Amino acid sequence: MKPVNPQTLQRIRQDIQSMHAYAVQESAGMIKLDAMENPHRLSLPLQTALGMRLGALALNRYPGERVNVLRRALAVYAKMPTGFDIMLGNGSDELISLLALACDVPGASVLAPVPGFVMYAMSAQLQGLAFHGVPLTADFQLDRAAMLAAIAEHKPAITYLAYPNNPTANLWDDATIEAVIEAVGAQGGLVVLDEAYQPFASKSYIDRLAQHSHVLLLRTLSKFGLAGVRIGYLMGPAALIAEIDKVRPPYNISVLNCECALFALEHHKVFAAQALELCAQRALLLEALAGLPGVHAYPSDANMILLRVPDAQKTFDGLKARQVLVKNVSRMHALLDNCLRLTVGTPDENQKLLAALKDSL
Repeated sequence: MKPVNPQTLQRIRQDIQSMHAYAVQESAGMIKLDAMENPHRLSLPLQTALGMRLGALALNRYPGERVNVLRRALAVYAKMPTGFDIMLGNGSDELISLLALACDVPGASVLAPVPGFVMYAMSAQLQGLAFHGVPLTADFQLDRAAMLAAIAEHKPAITYLAYPNNPTANLWDDATIEAVIEAVGAQGGLVVLDEAYQPFASKSYIDRLAQHSHVLLLRTLSKFGLAGVRIGYLMGPAALIAEIDKVRPPYNISVLNCECALFALEHHKVFAAQALELCAQRALLLEALAGLPGVHAYPSDANMILLRVPDAQKTFDGLKARQVLVKNVSRMHALLDNCLRLTVGTPDENQKLLAALKDSL
């Protein structure tokens, strides 16, 4: 193949060329505990029922009314407040990108605590917006004073609060959240509360959502158990959602994804039981990790656990050599020095993880 003409490459933004793409680790043959996926597959009867349902779809037609049926079903499932509306995305990643696109006015910026979900910063950069990261405290809590100072200085168009946070897996203090929301509202910005890990969390913001006119709630079905289906949803005041929805590509949700999501919601009790089991496994894992010398596991309200080890790279390599794949987050931020992030798996996967971890430390 001929090399790409350098003049052609110059057509691509220089800042894009200097970026690193979102990295997905090779996982063939591994116990995959690096991406916070639900480890449970559909039972054979549900696989059969879903297969028949998908096979009967009109794949020759663009998505139609069934997408609105899914929007209504998600609104009921999430207990969306009256007067609010819901917008669908091809995963929450697309919704984060669309928010940056919708809010790209001169001087606009995005603000979020760091370390946090990398797509907040990446979506801002891709859209040409400034991103302001506000470091967490040493114990991974929101730094209230620093957040309020950054909001006053930068007046961000969008402020993200992941609830629980990724990769630290913790919830924020309620009073600090409210202070941040009030400060952002006072200067006319939006707050996006990202509840990607809500199925495993002890709290949700949904009951307080109607108290504010500038707060959006972002969720995904990926952690619910449908990571391969790519359905995210954004809830907020109807007038706000109507404006943001204008930048959404037409037919962004395929008929296959839509029907998979509807099928899952019809069987939500199956997925709720899986979430309960994963929470129980999380407790067992945290107990076992607490007994390992040199390991500090942080509290978790998600289906992941952040742990600090004496040597993250050595431990990561040792786990990988034993066919256990986790995420080495130690280079993401100085606060994550020698930290690994692991997904809560099945009982068998968790036991293999613990055995491999003991051998790798």
